[in-house]
Amino acid sequence: MPPEYARNDVVSMKTDVFSYGVLLLEIAWQLWNEGKGLELIDPTILDGSCLPSDVLRCIHVGLLCVQDQATDRPTMVDVISMLSKETLQLFPPKQPAFFVNTNQDGSLGSSEIKLEKCSINNVTQSQMEAR
Repeated sequence: MPPEYARNDVVSMKTDVFSYGVLLLEIAWQLWNEGKGLELIDPTILDGSCLPSDVLRCIHVGLLCVQDQATDRPTMVDVISMLSKETLQLFPPKQPAFFVNTNQDGSLGSSEIKLEKCSINNVTQSQMEAR
């Protein structure tokens, strides 16, 4: 769910862009900052059928799609251009809005969110609350 919808119930034209980028968010952001973006993919993909620069570009574009402010995100037309034109310069991504920081041992850091379990079967979580 894009931040503008979560905060203000506003659906923007860039909601689909946010959804695309959120697929990479938790894993890619930390690897990207450490300069280890290629660790995100299965090494067998890099056996000659896929260029490392193409993989890094896809990760970069994905991270641009999950920027906090909708105005900082590209349009889907821009995303297609970024993925198809290797010469197009990409802006550096900012830290995504809902990044959950983890410690080196894999546990959640101080930004951990405690959620009350409202589901008996752990398939869904519902919170009963009046509007």
